[in-house]
Amino acid sequence: MAFLSQHLELKQTLTPQQILLSTLLQLPTLALEQRIKQELELNPVLEMVDDVEEEQELEKETETEEEKEKKEEEEVESGTDQTEEIEWDEYFQNDGYEARQEVDHSQEDVEFQNAYKPSLAELLLEQGLELNLSEVEYHIFEELVWSLDDRGYLVVTLEYLSDKLEQSLEVIQTIHRLLMRLDPVGVGARDLQECLLIQIEKRYPNSIAHQIIRDHFEDFANKRYERIIKSLDLTRDDLLDAEELICHLNPKPGDGYLNTHTNYITPDFVVREQDDDFLVTLNDTFIPELRLSSRYIDLLSHQKQLDTEAKTFLKKKVESAKWFINSIQMRRITMMKVMHAIIEYQHDFFMHGKGQMRPMILKDIADRIGMDISTVSRVTNGKYVQCDWGIFELRYFFSEGIESDDGESISTRRIKERLHKIISDEDKKHPI
Repeated sequence: MAFLSQHLELKQTLTPQQILLSTLLQLPTLALEQRIKQELELNPVLEMVDDVEEEQELEKETETEEEKEKKEEEEVESGTDQTEEIEWDEYFQNDGYEARQEVDHSQEDVEFQNAYKPSLAELLLEQGLELNLSEVEYHIFEELVWSLDDRGYLVVTLEYLSDKLEQSLEVIQTIHRLLMRLDPVGVGARDLQECLLIQIEKRYPNSIAHQIIRDHFEDFANKRYERIIKSLDLTRDDLLDAEELICHLNPKPGDGYLNTHTNYITPDFVVREQDDDFLVTLNDTFIPELRLSSRYIDLLSHQKQLDTEAKTFLKKKVESAKWFINSIQMRRITMMKVMHAIIEYQHDFFMHGKGQMRPMILKDIADRIGMDISTVSRVTNGKYVQCDWGIFELRYFFSEGIESDDGESISTRRIKERLHKIISDEDKKHPI
């Protein structure tokens, strides 16, 4: 991706640690549960805390939610130094996602096979992590992915994203082309012609079918076959062969994947008013608690009994398990920080309901908690909060503002809601 560097002020490749945390931050809570189960299958050193032990620990613990978060932050800080010597490049080459491709799935438990089906967004974001993008480039890639509909089509213009992200149109276009060539090919297209053209270019780049889609798509779509035959000097058999190739392309590359915007929403946060303040809970009680297997830790402590290969393998697994547990904690802390900041910014909404929305953009929250805009974007995409006024996607709380005559900044979403109410309440026989 070096050719993008000239367009960007910063070129800093994501570290393996950042890649793992970015992956976990993108996942809604339900998907995180499945991702943890997946990691448990990959790493024998990881294990779930037994339910009985959990109950015993709960009886001993009297710490508040705030104390727990503080403790986790301290553990994260202390845990960072312990993982500095991990060979992360080697780990990600030999384990994780690439290694899963070599597993003999015919031998796996059927129940586990059916347990987790990633959404289209998750599939694309995982592939994006392998493109060697900088943080800025990957954030652009994420915005493109989150702007896809269920068919896999892009529903915003590249010009809009260029303005929103304050990046040149050329950079947006370059990353958009990368997206369309990922699996499923054609995803991210802006219309049917572009979707089919990307697919045919990859499979049959110099074919008659490619010529037809590129130069005579309107005629083909409207079955003006004689025009095509005459223009390209084809026989009818040539046209039929081309038509057969085109019919085998996928007009809706996003179909068949889990709908990210499913009607069955499980909120990631629960917010309740309490003594003129708000109690925020991360809805993760069903997420399994992880720990290192004492069996493997004991085995590693007796390294002299292991050969070099076994010792290296086990050490790598222990270290990667530590980082995975650490990343789960970091995800929780980051999620809570973002949610608390949103509540502080939109206090009137959570207190009084719709109609009290303040203008707010990702940068407002990023500045408030001292994190990157891309981090806030990952936390807010596809996550939901349940409050006294209903269940809302976190993205709902972000909107630009318009300044009124008296200098007050009013949320564009608030304006739209007022207009909608005016239209709904108007006399249908005598509309405004």
